[in-house]
Amino acid sequence: MTNCLIIENDKKEIEKISALENEFIDINFTYTTEVEETALNLILKNNFNLIFFNMDSNKFNIPEFLLDVKNSYNSKLNFIGLSSKKESAYKAYNYDFCDFILKPLNELSIRKCILKFKKKQTVHINKTICLKSNKDYRYLCIDDILFLKADNNTTDFHMSDGTIIGAYKTLKTFEECLPTNFLRIHKSYIINSNFISRIHYGKSMCTLSNNQYKLPFTKTFKYNIDIINDLYYKNVITSN
Repeated sequence: MTNCLIIENDKKEIEKISALENEFIDINFTYTTEVEETALNLILKNNFNLIFFNMDSNKFNIPEFLLDVKNSYNSKLNFIGLSSKKESAYKAYNYDFCDFILKPLNELSIRKCILKFKKKQTVHINKTICLKSNKDYRYLCIDDILFLKADNNTTDFHMSDGTIIGAYKTLKTFEECLPTNFLRIHKSYIINSNFISRIHYGKSMCTLSNNQYKLPFTKTFKYNIDIINDLYYKNVITSN
């Protein structure tokens, strides 16, 4: 069972999310108003897995609130940011939210978000992905995947030991079910950001696994490169 908390003051937006409760019978929806102390207390008293969070609220100091949750809660919480401002999407990823929905909400965007969360939870728990072809089942450890490369309607998995494994599904299929450290950087590539060793904006190139692979990124997916770079840059010692 997934316990979901909605932190939002707009009753119409709350109703749009909780209306899916009959469809997702394995999700229990609870909601609370935008009172920081009340929300924090409710989170610490209950075993929530997922939180829809209104990022437009002026009643929260978001960084401090998230730090309080992180320091006090026993397990990782998955936040989905809600905002009427497109630029809030970048903040959501900086806060390590699992997803973002632009307001006004609609049924399709909420459903897609929940399904993505459920898929990623399954992958995260198992740490294994199964590539199935007829009666052939190939199991891969997700942590050993360097990057995925599209090949027409198939996908090649490049592993950390140098092996290449083909799958008879499109890159888009795997993009929707892999954990958040896997990001699309090109129409033909999804990378495991844990293996990034260099980002060269001038050449639109990123390097994986200590110069073993150099992969291009495009303007369309530069947003994901910025996310990776920002997260890395905040947590390393720099020479500047």
